[in-house]
Amino acid sequence: MTADHPSTPSPAVAAGHAPVRRRTAYGKETWKEISFLLLNLPTALVGFVYAVTSVVVGVALSVTVIGLPLLAAGQAGARGIGRSERARARAMLDVDVAEPSRLPRVAGALPWLWARLKDPVAWRTQLYGLIRLPWGIFTFTVTLVALVALWPVLPFIARGLAAADRGMVRGLLSPSDELERRIAELESDRGVVVDTAAADLRRIERDLHDGAQARLVALAMGLGLAKEKLHEDPDAAAAMVAEAHGEVKLALQELRDLARGIHPAVLTDRGLGAALSSLAGRCTVPATVHVDLAERPAEAIEGIAYFTVSELLQNVSKHARARGASVEVWRTEHRLLLQVRDDGVGGARLDGSGTGLAGLAERLDAVDGLLVVDSPEGGPTTITAELPWRDRQV
Repeated sequence: MTADHPSTPSPAVAAGHAPVRRRTAYGKETWKEISFLLLNLPTALVGFVYAVTSVVVGVALSVTVIGLPLLAAGQAGARGIGRSERARARAMLDVDVAEPSRLPRVAGALPWLWARLKDPVAWRTQLYGLIRLPWGIFTFTVTLVALVALWPVLPFIARGLAAADRGMVRGLLSPSDELERRIAELESDRGVVVDTAAADLRRIERDLHDGAQARLVALAMGLGLAKEKLHEDPDAAAAMVAEAHGEVKLALQELRDLARGIHPAVLTDRGLGAALSSLAGRCTVPATVHVDLAERPAEAIEGIAYFTVSELLQNVSKHARARGASVEVWRTEHRLLLQVRDDGVGGARLDGSGTGLAGLAERLDAVDGLLVVDSPEGGPTTITAELPWRDRQV
């Protein structure tokens, strides 16, 4: 399989974006842009007057007791102006800029004052208000003239001016706390990883306690009884030893199964292709495996890929009612892609119950991965997982 595999989800589809539509010259988008440009002048006047008044008055009176509180109050109001401008751009320019996070709650007048005086979102909104007046006059004049005298080229003028407006909104009114947002996402992802690891440890402990440990305890008791009967009843002791030998085999099999669930030896020794072929051989549905990798990824990524395919094949066995399945693995640039298909009944959903896809998506998201499900009612089902590619350390 090559990197331009036809079933690979495009970045826009994977991110959940709608395909780009072809716009007409005098369509709805053009008239929304023209309306935005004509409204630039009155909104710019309001923003300019507010910015000059709040900043100049606050700075001029900063030598007095009321100066800094007035400046801080002006900064708080600037956030409201920025919010309205983002809403206007969202409604009329179809540009979606995330709302900045609220300032943290602080106790005391001085911490409240300091938090607002150093608020970068408010200061950039004030700068936006100052530079918008000349721009608002320019866009209002050009758009009005084009409406009257330059009708044939009006859509192109509106599109160019609106593109500049989109850049201003994104550059000056976007959140300045992207690092904070990323940290919050990483903290959430870390919580998922910790919870998953804790659940796996509990599962291993339960399997050991209920399986191999119980068998080994029974084996020790059986061997103890056989030792007592060794001289009195050798035949009974031999039968008990034979039974204990069977218990040892069962205990070893359970330990091998448990070790395979933690990290299979075939994955370590022979790589993803052999490990996935072993998984396909144990699947109740006939499954084919094709792995196109020139080199092996990092051990952690390889392990996540293995267990992702394992869970997807278990879902095929339990829920799909399929006659066949396939597993394909390939690399494209800095991503490792896994795709599991089946010809079953379909209907798999990330928010569905019983399939475990939501939990699998959370675990992939915790390592900057992605899960895309295409499963119409009646089938077939195609599930694509993306993982970050990291080179294997020698």
